[in-house]
Amino acid sequence: MRNLDTDPACSNAACEYSAAGFPVAGGQPVLIDFATSIFDRKMYRAENGSALARDLTRRSLGSRLHRFGFGKNPVAASNCAKFVELLKQRRDRANVPVVGGGTIGSGADELYNATSIELLGTDVFASPYTSLVADAHKLPFDDGVFDGVWIQAVLEHVLEPATVVAEIHRVLRPDGLVYAETPFMQQVHERAYDFSRFTQSGHRWLFRRFSEISAGPTSGAGVALVWSIRYFSRALGAGDKLSRLISLPFFWIRFLDNVSGGRTVADAASGFYFLGQRSEDAIDPNEMPKYYDQQGNAMATKADRLSRK
Repeated sequence: MRNLDTDPACSNAACEYSAAGFPVAGGQPVLIDFATSIFDRKMYRAENGSALARDLTRRSLGSRLHRFGFGKNPVAASNCAKFVELLKQRRDRANVPVVGGGTIGSGADELYNATSIELLGTDVFASPYTSLVADAHKLPFDDGVFDGVWIQAVLEHVLEPATVVAEIHRVLRPDGLVYAETPFMQQVHERAYDFSRFTQSGHRWLFRRFSEISAGPTSGAGVALVWSIRYFSRALGAGDKLSRLISLPFFWIRFLDNVSGGRTVADAASGFYFLGQRSEDAIDPNEMPKYYDQQGNAMATKADRLSRK
C-alpha cells in the first residue's frame, strides 16, 4: 500500500508518475512534469529541497544592502490590503495559492496574517512557506477551485508567461482575483532563470482575460536608474559585490520617484502591478492604444468603487 504523504504518485494509471512517483524535496512533493519543464529531476534532493539558492530570512548582508539601495516596494502593502479586503467581500474564508511563494514578497505580510484566508504556497523550491513544489506552467490543481492567486515577481522568470496566466485563469473561480507584479526597466537578476519584461500595456495584454480593478507602476524611473548604475558597473567588470557597493551612494535617486507623476512615469517605471478579476471575455486588441492613453490617470479609483459595492 503506497503512502502518498511520503511517496506521492499520479492518480492516473497512464501517467508516467503513477508507478515511478514524484520526488520529495524538503519534505514536500515535487509535482513537476520534468519532460516539459526547464527544471531537471536531479536538481531536487530530499536533503535540501531547493533547486535555487535563496535568502529566506532576507537578513543577509546582500539583502540588507539591496533594501538600502532600492528601498521597499512602495505599493505592495496597500495593494495587498485591497486584495485581502476584496476577498473578504467574496468569501468568509478564501483559499489563495501564492505562486512563487518560497519567500514572503515585499509588502505581502497582511496576506499571510489574514485569518480569513487559507494560503497555499507553491514555488520551484521547497521552503517553510510552501506546501508543495510546482512549475507554474502546469499548476497541479483542478479547475475553478481558488478565490484568488497571488503572483509577485514571478512572471519574468517563466519561459511562457501567457501559459502561466492561462493556468491562473483556469484554477480561479468565476469571480476570482489575481494580483501580479512584474518588472519592466530592470536588468537580469536571476541569471539563467530570467526571461521577460513588460510595459504596462504589455502587462495588461498578458492579463487580457481579466477585468482590471487597478494597475500601475510599482516603482519609478529613479529605482530603474539605480538598477542601471549597478549593472553598468558590472558590465565594466566590477563584479556583483563591488557593483552593489558602487550603486549604494546613488540610493537617494529613488526618492525622486515621489515627486514625479503622470503618463511619463509608466514609460520609465521599474515594474508594474495588476489587480484584476477573472472574466470570460478578453479585451479587444483595438482597445490597447486607448489603454496606453489612459495610463497615468488615477486608475486605483476603480478599486475604490468596487470596494464600496
